[in-house]
Amino acid sequence: MPKKAHHSALLYEQILDEINARRLDANVSVKLTHMGFDVDENVARDIVGGLVAKAAAMQPKNFVRVDMEGSPYTQRTLDLVHNLHGLPGNQGCVGAVIQAYLFRSEKDIEDLLAKGIRIRLCKGAYKEAGDIAFQQKSEVDENYVKLMKIQMKSGVYHGLATHDESIIQQAVAFAQTEKIAPSGFEFQMLHGIRRDLQQKLVRDGWNVRVYIPFGTEWYPYFMRRLGERPANALFVVKNLFR
Repeated sequence: MPKKAHHSALLYEQILDEINARRLDANVSVKLTHMGFDVDENVARDIVGGLVAKAAAMQPKNFVRVDMEGSPYTQRTLDLVHNLHGLPGNQGCVGAVIQAYLFRSEKDIEDLLAKGIRIRLCKGAYKEAGDIAFQQKSEVDENYVKLMKIQMKSGVYHGLATHDESIIQQAVAFAQTEKIAPSGFEFQMLHGIRRDLQQKLVRDGWNVRVYIPFGTEWYPYFMRRLGERPANALFVVKNLFR
Protein backbone atom coordinates (compact mmCIF):
# COMPACT_ATOMS: atom_id res chain seq x y z
CA MET A 1 0.00 0.00 0.00
CA PRO A 2 2.77 2.57 0.75
CA LYS A 3 4.15 1.86 -2.73
CA LYS A 4 0.76 2.58 -4.32
CA ALA A 5 0.43 5.73 -2.22
CA HIS A 6 3.83 7.01 -3.38
CA HIS A 7 2.88 6.20 -6.98
CA SER A 8 -0.31 8.25 -6.60
CA ALA A 9 1.70 11.09 -5.06
CA LEU A 10 4.00 11.09 -8.09
CA LEU A 11 0.97 11.63 -10.34
CA TYR A 12 -0.10 14.59 -8.21
CA GLU A 13 3.38 16.05 -8.48
CA GLN A 14 3.17 15.74 -12.25
CA ILE A 15 -0.22 17.45 -12.24
CA LEU A 16 1.19 20.35 -10.21
CA ASP A 17 4.10 20.62 -12.65
CA GLU A 18 1.71 20.76 -15.61
CA ILE A 19 -0.49 23.35 -13.88
CA ASN A 20 2.59 25.48 -13.32
CA ALA A 21 3.98 25.03 -16.83
CA ARG A 22 0.66 25.86 -18.47
CA ARG A 23 -0.16 28.69 -16.01
CA LEU A 24 -3.55 27.20 -15.25
CA ASP A 25 -5.93 28.46 -12.56
CA ALA A 26 -6.17 24.97 -11.10
CA ASN A 27 -5.20 23.03 -8.00
CA VAL A 28 -5.43 19.50 -6.63
CA SER A 29 -7.59 17.75 -4.05
CA VAL A 30 -6.29 14.64 -2.27
CA LYS A 31 -7.93 11.91 -0.20
CA LEU A 32 -5.85 10.84 2.79
CA THR A 33 -6.89 7.19 2.49
CA HIS A 34 -5.62 7.31 -1.10
CA MET A 35 -2.29 8.42 0.37
CA GLY A 36 -2.11 5.46 2.76
CA PHE A 37 -3.74 7.06 5.82
CA ASP A 38 -5.29 3.79 7.01
CA VAL A 39 -2.06 1.83 6.67
CA ASP A 40 0.52 4.27 8.01
CA GLU A 41 -0.56 7.75 9.07
CA ASN A 42 3.04 8.99 9.02
CA VAL A 43 3.44 7.93 5.38
CA ALA A 44 0.28 9.82 4.40
CA ARG A 45 1.39 12.87 6.39
CA ASP A 46 4.79 12.87 4.66
CA ILE A 47 3.26 12.44 1.21
CA VAL A 48 0.66 15.18 1.60
CA GLY A 49 3.21 17.40 3.33
CA GLY A 50 5.49 17.00 0.34
CA LEU A 51 2.71 17.98 -2.06
CA VAL A 52 1.85 21.06 -0.01
CA ALA A 53 5.53 22.07 0.15
CA LYS A 54 5.77 21.65 -3.62
CA ALA A 55 2.67 23.79 -4.15
CA ALA A 56 4.05 26.45 -1.79
CA ALA A 57 7.35 26.57 -3.69
CA MET A 58 5.71 27.18 -7.06
CA GLN A 59 5.59 30.61 -8.71
CA PRO A 60 2.89 31.65 -8.33
CA LYS A 61 2.08 29.55 -5.29
CA ASN A 62 -0.44 26.76 -5.73
CA PHE A 63 -2.82 25.01 -3.38
CA VAL A 64 -3.63 21.51 -2.10
CA ARG A 65 -7.08 20.67 -0.77
CA VAL A 66 -7.23 17.82 1.74
CA ASP A 67 -10.54 16.11 1.14
CA MET A 68 -12.81 14.97 3.96
CA GLU A 69 -14.07 11.42 4.37
CA GLY A 70 -16.39 9.77 6.90
CA SER A 71 -16.67 10.94 10.51
CA PRO A 72 -14.00 8.51 11.87
CA TYR A 73 -11.49 10.60 9.89
CA THR A 74 -12.77 14.09 10.70
CA GLN A 75 -10.57 15.03 13.64
CA ARG A 76 -7.47 13.28 12.28
CA THR A 77 -7.86 15.06 8.95
CA LEU A 78 -8.32 18.46 10.53
CA ASP A 79 -5.33 17.88 12.82
CA LEU A 80 -3.20 17.16 9.77
CA VAL A 81 -4.40 20.27 7.93
CA HIS A 82 -3.76 22.51 10.95
CA ASN A 83 -0.30 21.00 11.32
CA LEU A 84 0.67 21.43 7.67
CA HIS A 85 -0.71 24.97 7.51
CA GLY A 86 1.42 25.89 10.52
CA LEU A 87 4.69 24.89 8.88
CA PRO A 88 6.84 27.77 7.52
CA GLY A 89 5.88 28.75 3.98
CA ASN A 90 2.70 26.69 3.83
CA GLN A 91 0.22 29.40 4.83
CA GLY A 92 -2.50 29.73 2.21
CA CYS A 93 -1.33 26.61 0.36
CA VAL A 94 -3.38 23.93 2.12
CA GLY A 95 -7.08 23.80 2.89
CA ALA A 96 -9.77 21.61 4.40
CA VAL A 97 -13.25 20.38 3.59
CA ILE A 98 -16.11 20.80 6.07
CA GLN A 99 -19.36 18.83 5.86
CA ALA A 100 -22.43 20.83 6.82
CA TYR A 101 -24.41 17.87 8.09
CA LEU A 102 -22.10 17.27 11.07
CA PHE A 103 -23.07 18.97 14.34
CA ARG A 104 -19.43 19.84 15.03
CA SER A 105 -18.86 21.77 11.80
CA GLU A 106 -19.49 25.30 13.09
CA LYS A 107 -16.76 24.93 15.70
CA ASP A 108 -14.42 23.37 13.14
CA ILE A 109 -15.00 26.30 10.79
CA GLU A 110 -14.30 28.81 13.55
CA ASP A 111 -11.00 27.06 14.34
CA LEU A 112 -9.95 26.96 10.69
CA LEU A 113 -10.88 30.57 10.00
CA ALA A 114 -8.98 31.73 13.09
CA LYS A 115 -5.83 30.55 11.35
CA GLY A 116 -6.84 31.77 7.90
CA ILE A 117 -7.22 28.26 6.50
CA ARG A 118 -9.29 28.02 3.35
CA ILE A 119 -12.42 25.87 3.52
CA ARG A 120 -14.46 23.96 0.99
CA LEU A 121 -17.99 23.68 2.38
CA CYS A 122 -20.11 20.75 1.22
CA LYS A 123 -23.27 19.12 2.55
CA GLY A 124 -21.68 15.71 3.16
CA ALA A 125 -21.78 12.49 1.15
CA TYR A 126 -21.53 9.78 3.82
CA LYS A 127 -24.25 8.10 5.86
CA GLU A 128 -23.73 9.31 9.43
CA ALA A 129 -25.49 8.50 12.71
CA GLY A 130 -28.18 10.73 14.17
CA ASP A 131 -26.15 11.56 17.27
CA ILE A 132 -23.46 13.36 15.23
CA ALA A 133 -25.20 14.57 12.08
CA PHE A 134 -28.42 16.16 10.85
CA GLN A 135 -30.63 13.57 9.17
CA GLN A 136 -33.19 15.72 7.37
CA LYS A 137 -32.32 17.53 4.14
CA SER A 138 -34.00 20.69 5.40
CA GLU A 139 -31.78 20.68 8.50
CA VAL A 140 -28.63 20.11 6.45
CA ASP A 141 -29.60 22.90 4.07
CA GLU A 142 -30.30 25.29 6.94
CA ASN A 143 -26.94 24.56 8.54
CA TYR A 144 -25.16 24.84 5.20
CA VAL A 145 -26.53 28.35 4.69
CA LYS A 146 -25.59 29.32 8.25
CA LEU A 147 -22.00 28.07 7.82
CA MET A 148 -21.81 29.55 4.33
CA LYS A 149 -22.56 33.04 5.65
CA ILE A 150 -19.89 32.69 8.35
CA GLN A 151 -17.34 31.82 5.69
CA MET A 152 -18.44 34.51 3.27
CA LYS A 153 -18.03 37.25 5.89
CA SER A 154 -14.67 35.97 7.13
CA GLY A 155 -12.45 37.54 4.48
CA VAL A 156 -10.81 34.16 3.88
CA TYR A 157 -11.12 32.88 0.29
CA HIS A 158 -13.35 29.82 0.33
CA GLY A 159 -15.28 27.39 -1.84
CA LEU A 160 -19.02 26.69 -1.74
CA ALA A 161 -19.41 23.17 -3.07
CA THR A 162 -23.04 22.69 -4.03
CA HIS A 163 -25.31 22.11 -7.01
CA ASP A 164 -28.33 23.20 -4.98
CA GLU A 165 -29.77 26.10 -6.95
CA SER A 166 -31.70 27.49 -3.98
CA ILE A 167 -28.57 27.66 -1.84
CA ILE A 168 -26.60 29.20 -4.69
CA GLN A 169 -29.24 31.90 -5.07
CA GLN A 170 -29.04 32.59 -1.33
CA ALA A 171 -25.25 32.88 -1.57
CA VAL A 172 -25.48 35.34 -4.45
CA ALA A 173 -28.11 37.42 -2.64
CA PHE A 174 -26.04 37.43 0.56
CA ALA A 175 -22.91 38.47 -1.31
CA GLN A 176 -24.77 41.35 -2.93
CA THR A 177 -26.39 42.48 0.32
CA GLU A 178 -23.13 42.31 2.28
CA LYS A 179 -21.13 43.78 -0.63
CA ILE A 180 -18.88 40.73 -0.78
CA ALA A 181 -16.89 40.85 -4.03
CA PRO A 182 -17.02 37.90 -6.46
CA SER A 183 -13.26 37.64 -5.99
CA GLY A 184 -13.80 36.69 -2.33
CA PHE A 185 -15.10 33.16 -2.90
CA GLU A 186 -15.97 30.58 -5.52
CA PHE A 187 -18.69 28.08 -6.28
CA GLN A 188 -17.49 24.52 -6.80
CA MET A 189 -19.26 21.85 -8.83
CA LEU A 190 -18.58 18.48 -10.38
CA HIS A 191 -17.63 18.10 -14.03
CA GLY A 192 -20.70 17.47 -16.17
CA ILE A 193 -23.24 18.24 -13.42
CA ARG A 194 -25.50 21.27 -13.91
CA ARG A 195 -23.41 22.73 -16.70
CA ASP A 196 -26.23 25.17 -17.38
CA LEU A 197 -25.94 26.56 -13.88
CA GLN A 198 -22.15 26.69 -14.04
CA GLN A 199 -22.28 28.70 -17.25
CA LYS A 200 -24.92 31.09 -15.91
CA LEU A 201 -22.87 31.84 -12.79
CA VAL A 202 -19.80 32.59 -14.89
CA ARG A 203 -21.82 34.85 -17.19
CA ASP A 204 -23.07 36.71 -14.12
CA GLY A 205 -19.51 37.32 -12.95
CA TRP A 206 -19.11 34.68 -10.23
CA ASN A 207 -16.13 32.37 -9.86
CA VAL A 208 -16.82 28.69 -10.57
CA ARG A 209 -14.34 25.84 -10.10
CA VAL A 210 -15.11 22.47 -11.68
CA TYR A 211 -13.84 19.28 -10.04
CA ILE A 212 -12.55 16.67 -12.49
CA PRO A 213 -11.62 13.10 -11.47
CA PHE A 214 -8.17 12.54 -12.94
CA GLY A 215 -6.12 9.52 -14.01
CA THR A 216 -6.77 5.88 -14.80
CA GLU A 217 -8.64 5.18 -11.54
CA TRP A 218 -11.48 7.63 -12.12
CA TYR A 219 -14.11 4.90 -12.57
CA PRO A 220 -13.41 3.08 -9.24
CA TYR A 221 -13.42 6.52 -7.56
CA PHE A 222 -16.77 7.34 -9.14
CA MET A 223 -18.28 4.01 -8.04
CA ARG A 224 -16.97 4.41 -4.48
CA ARG A 225 -18.59 7.82 -4.20
CA LEU A 226 -21.92 6.39 -5.35
CA GLY A 227 -21.54 3.51 -2.90
CA GLU A 228 -20.88 5.86 0.00
CA ARG A 229 -24.41 7.14 -0.35
CA PRO A 230 -26.73 5.55 -2.94
CA ALA A 231 -28.78 8.76 -3.15
CA ASN A 232 -25.77 10.21 -4.99
CA ALA A 233 -26.57 7.98 -7.97
CA LEU A 234 -30.08 9.42 -8.36
CA PHE A 235 -28.69 12.95 -8.08
CA VAL A 236 -26.15 12.31 -10.85
CA VAL A 237 -28.71 10.76 -13.17
CA LYS A 238 -31.14 13.66 -12.64
CA ASN A 239 -28.57 16.39 -13.24
CA LEU A 240 -26.03 14.96 -15.68
CA PHE A 241 -27.63 16.38 -18.81
CA ARG A 242 -28.73 19.78 -17.49
